[in-house]
Amino acid sequence: MAATNIHDFKQSFKGGVRPNLFRCMIQHAVGIPNIEFLCKAAQIPSSTIGNIDVPFRGRQLKVPGDRTFADWTVTILNDPQFAIRAAFEEWSARITHHAVNVSTLTHNNIYGQSTVVQLDRNGGNLRTYRVEDIYPTEIAAIDLGMDTNDTVEEYAVTFAVNNWHSDTGVGFDVTGARDSSWELGVRGRVQLGNVSLGVGVTTGG
Repeated sequence: MAATNIHDFKQSFKGGVRPNLFRCMIQHAVGIPNIEFLCKAAQIPSSTIGNIDVPFRGRQLKVPGDRTFADWTVTILNDPQFAIRAAFEEWSARITHHAVNVSTLTHNNIYGQSTVVQLDRNGGNLRTYRVEDIYPTEIAAIDLGMDTNDTVEEYAVTFAVNNWHSDTGVGFDVTGARDSSWELGVRGRVQLGNVSLGVGVTTGG
């Protein structure tokens, strides 16, 4: 039966999910400081399946094409020691040096990982996303101004993304072995057919 009054709507809506209830962590070999409490904004990752238009007798048949992963961006509140920004700058410089345009990283060391946890209103985990094989493509400028008061510096960092998956099993590669290093904060696992899912994600590692 369709909702007919505000009481029916409240029973169906159940409060919704709040975008300010989240945790975000980023890992890389350069040693990214804990950003959980200084991450002002993050994103649940997205991807797109392209279309292939196949002509057929004057019409266009749409066929699923390749999947692409959108860039992923976080906004960071600048800490007094510039520790987080310095780590991102070091990561970027090791990928491509500012002066000589060479990399000091091997292919396997270029990439990092991130975990985004959507929380409920009681602080429990609703959904966990693992954003894999990322590297920074842009560390945004920090705006300065003598007329700026009552604010904290912030900046955005944009990452290229090669893959992501969630704790529902979406995006899992069930055909091959996966490096256990992705298990950031996973307390245990649940076997669902041939798919092993992480559960009980924490933030302390």
